[in-house]
Amino acid sequence: MDVPLSALSRRRLFALAVATGLAMLVVMAWLAAGALADRAMLARLNAQAGASLPLAMAVLRSEVDKQRSVPAILSEDPDIRDILAAPSPAGVDRVNRRLEELRRTTGATVLYLLDTTGLTIAASNFAEPDSFVGSDYSFRPYFARAMRTGAAAQFALGTKSRRSGLYITRRVDVGGQPLGVVVLKVEFDAIERDWAAGGNVVFVTDGNGIVLATTEVDWHYRALAPVPPDLAARIRDSLQFGEAPLTPLGLEARRGTIQATATADRRHFVSAEDRLPDPILDWTLHLWVPTDEAMAQTRLSYRLQSLAGLAIATTAGFLVARRRRYLRRRQEALRLAAEELERRVEARTGELREANRQLVEESRTRQAAEERAETLRRSLDQANRLASLGQITAGVAHEINQPVAAIRTYAENAERFLERGDLDTTQRNLRNVVGLTERIGRITDTLKGHARRGSSGPGVVNLAEAVDGAIMVLQGRLDAAGVPIECGANLGDHDVVGERVRLEQVLVNLLQNALDAMEGQEDGRIAIEAHARDDIVELTVRDNGPGIPPERLATLFTPFSTSKPRGLGLGLVIVKDILSEWGGTLEAASWPGEGATFTAVLRSARP
Repeated sequence: MDVPLSALSRRRLFALAVATGLAMLVVMAWLAAGALADRAMLARLNAQAGASLPLAMAVLRSEVDKQRSVPAILSEDPDIRDILAAPSPAGVDRVNRRLEELRRTTGATVLYLLDTTGLTIAASNFAEPDSFVGSDYSFRPYFARAMRTGAAAQFALGTKSRRSGLYITRRVDVGGQPLGVVVLKVEFDAIERDWAAGGNVVFVTDGNGIVLATTEVDWHYRALAPVPPDLAARIRDSLQFGEAPLTPLGLEARRGTIQATATADRRHFVSAEDRLPDPILDWTLHLWVPTDEAMAQTRLSYRLQSLAGLAIATTAGFLVARRRRYLRRRQEALRLAAEELERRVEARTGELREANRQLVEESRTRQAAEERAETLRRSLDQANRLASLGQITAGVAHEINQPVAAIRTYAENAERFLERGDLDTTQRNLRNVVGLTERIGRITDTLKGHARRGSSGPGVVNLAEAVDGAIMVLQGRLDAAGVPIECGANLGDHDVVGERVRLEQVLVNLLQNALDAMEGQEDGRIAIEAHARDDIVELTVRDNGPGIPPERLATLFTPFSTSKPRGLGLGLVIVKDILSEWGGTLEAASWPGEGATFTAVLRSARP
């Protein structure tokens, strides 16, 4: 015989069922929000890795290409050829000091010279206790390959320094006969610091999948996959990585990420990789973005939002249900009331239904708006990163064009003076070429520092020295245009806060603009003057060209705004940015038909 449930028991069962249903909804919302957050954050991190990889690759390619040119130039040096053909103490000492000077100016770790047997006869570290002079490196693959093919490159551990680096070699030939090999070693500490500044894990692997350079200290000489025993034995016999065990990182793919299981922290990453476009180096650049912290934060945010939405919906449902129960009880109590009162109650109930419907509709509309806002924000982040990369690339191209043009002019003049037998003028032009190549290196280092949001910091610069350097860059064009430059006699009396090479960039840009404005004008002239006032120095560059139209003055310092057919519109923008970094400004004034005046306001180093 069934025992009927009491009203209290039925209420308890109903409350238990409601609580169970709510608990299931909470669990389902928690899990669904976590999965949705993981998908959204993985997509965003993959996009971030793909956008950061080209910049990391540019840093690596720039360093390798810059250092590769040094052995090529040294292989043609007469002093190098002379001591390889007929070594003498005086010649070896001269080459030693030349290599030591080149090591400092190029940023290389060490430069040394091997004869055809692999014996070191000169080195940049000749005066150091661990000098390479007299060491035999015939066992090194970079020596054997260079003797066979003319050029080679190998990443290996130094046998004396026990520090790893890239060895770049070039064979020295005379009359088709090999005399020896020039070797340059460059360490990647600076590149690894540049990579680490981005907050990502960046590393390079060779053709065998072994990690060469990396932002993770304990990843050096680890492998992406287990190394076969015979290959590991050959690598150890060559002393390429010393006694490194070549243990694998233990990579494991999990839910769209990569986990290095053999490392101590066992973090997860999303990855992007690309081959280094190099004819000799079989390298692959990997960029891994950590995912654990970002995904945990996003997952928590999504879940809290989900629970908040569920709490709002549950509360609203409870209130609506309670209100409906109240209305039903009241309708029951007033069932016999007047018909007019009953119609009013029905009308009120309809209003509540409409309010509930509008609440649900508004909630859906708000959620859709939030999703669209999130999509737009991610798109804006991506566009901003690409725009920054494009502006850096355009800046490099704009700033290097001027010293390259000057190098060509000095080189052509040196050829003509050499034909005439004027060796003094030829040597002076070649020294100018060397100075301009160093200038290009400083420009690229400065722009790389700007891409890393870092700087070496301003110092003290003499205005006369900066003006002389800028005129040297543009001397060829000034001579061709026949435009005289009138320099104030007091330029050498003023020292300002700044960096010399970047102040020369400022002057080169301003002088280049003046020459462009006066192109084809017979009586063109330029005046450079300096005036001190309180704690500042005003450096003015004035021309007598046609002047700047008023409508151009309003957009003069806007990026990519130019009136030149082949201009980029970046020169004055870069000048103003450089001066701003030193606490200065750039001002422009012009009167149609009377020329233009640009005033660089700089802080005085001697207030």
